[in-house]
Parts: sequence; structure tokens; C-alpha cells
Amino acid sequence: MYARILGTLTLSDGLRTVTPRAPKQRQLLSLLLLHAGQVVTVDECVDELWADSPPHSAHSTLQTYVMQIRKTLRSAASVTGAPAEMYLETRDRGYLLAVGAGQLDLHQFEKLVEQASLARIVGDHTRESELLHRALGLWPGKALADVTCGPLLRTRLSGLRETRLGALEQRIDADLRIGRHHQLIGELRVLTRQYPTYENLHAQLMIALSRSGRTADALEVFAGLRRTFSTELGLEPSARVRELHSDLLNSVPVRESVYLPGPDSTPVPLRTAG
Repeated sequence: MYARILGTLTLSDGLRTVTPRAPKQRQLLSLLLLHAGQVVTVDECVDELWADSPPHSAHSTLQTYVMQIRKTLRSAASVTGAPAEMYLETRDRGYLLAVGAGQLDLHQFEKLVEQASLARIVGDHTRESELLHRALGLWPGKALADVTCGPLLRTRLSGLRETRLGALEQRIDADLRIGRHHQLIGELRVLTRQYPTYENLHAQLMIALSRSGRTADALEVFAGLRRTFSTELGLEPSARVRELHSDLLNSVPVRESVYLPGPDSTPVPLRTAG
């Protein structure tokens, strides 16, 4: 059994796709998968499925959805003949979806990011880049793109988007450290348009352009960032990015360790908005 949530919701038994079709079942399964190994209370399930307007039959309907998801998991395991490592338990006024190792793409993503962080600490940026490319490759699109999301899923997905963006910034940083600045320019152009107030992405683009012999373009990136910050936030870019700008103006060789988080730290945006 294998489940995907980093894209469209997919539940597969290895031979066929067994993803529930009913919208509420899909929504409940998504909630349980995003909290795999943790108890999700009945009240949380009701809140996710019906928000502020639960029907009088909410608890009994929820039990029906749980029964149907259990049936799907058991039948899939019986078809493949494999141990039912993914199963749904009733626990303390709630439900826990047990997921075995390697059965959920989110867990694979988190494991690869953790391994990449260890490679970063020891300075193996080639290995770090490879691991993060693999991790980000597990995201073919927006997480749970085809699932109707209630308040709990929306909150969890917002955190996941930030986690993915952090991994993406770390991967770009690793690529810069191993000399892939030429290949990064196009990608960073797109990302800085998509995230106009994420300073790290702009700093990374400035570094990539400078190392490609395009200092004037790098200075224009800073000018655009400064205009955005002034117009939208009433602020100046951070001291780190201003220092990068100053070094470019004075033809000082750029050192990503000065402007971006170091190899012994977890990369985070220097400052963001929105």
C-alpha cells in the first residue's frame, strides 16, 4: 500500500488505484494521512468535514466514512497478500492511521530533507543537492490538489508549503555552493516573480547573476526588491541583502556564506511578507 498527498491524492495497493471517490471520504483520508501516526479526534474530524455547520448526523456519518476507509485498506491488503501495514485504529475518542515505513510520500520527503541537512552540516553539498532534488521531485504539483479542504487541512497545507519552500531554498543554496549558478538563473527568475518579498530567493538570484558575469543584472534585481519592499511593506531590504548589494557595487567577490544561512544552520527566508 502506498499513499501520495504531495500532488493529487492517490492510494494504491501496488496493482491498482483504490483512492476513494466520494469527496468527504477523500477529505477525511487526507486529514488522517497528514496526521499519520497521530490521533485525530472525532471533534477535529467533524470540524474539518463540516466546519461550523455539522449536521445532526455528523458523528454517525463520520463512523460510516471511517468504516468505508477501513474496508478499502483491508481489501487492498488482501488483494496483494502483503501485511496490512496501513490500517485505521479507533483511539481515545478519535482515529489513528498507522502507516508503515515507505508508505507515504510525505514521510519520504521529510526523510530526504533530514538526510540533506546532515550532508549540509558536514559540507557535502553535492550530496545535499542530490537528496533535495529527490525530495522536491516527490512534489509533482500542489499538495492535495484535487481534495476539498476544510480549516484543519488548509492550516496544515499552509505549513507544508513553507516547508517545501525552505527545502527549495536549501537546494538552490547547495547548487550555488557547487557552482551551478548558470543553471539556476532561469529558475530563480520565475521564483522571485512568484515570491516577490522572499529575500533569500532574490539574494540567490543576485549571487547566480554575479557569478555568471552579469553584475548589472544582479544590481537591477536588488533595485526591484527595494521598490517592492518600499511600496508593499514600507521597509528596506535586510542588512544581509544590502551588504550583498554593496559588495556588488564595489566589485567584492560574493560569498554565499555571508548573505545566506551557513551550512550548520537550517535555511529560512531572511524576511518574508504575506
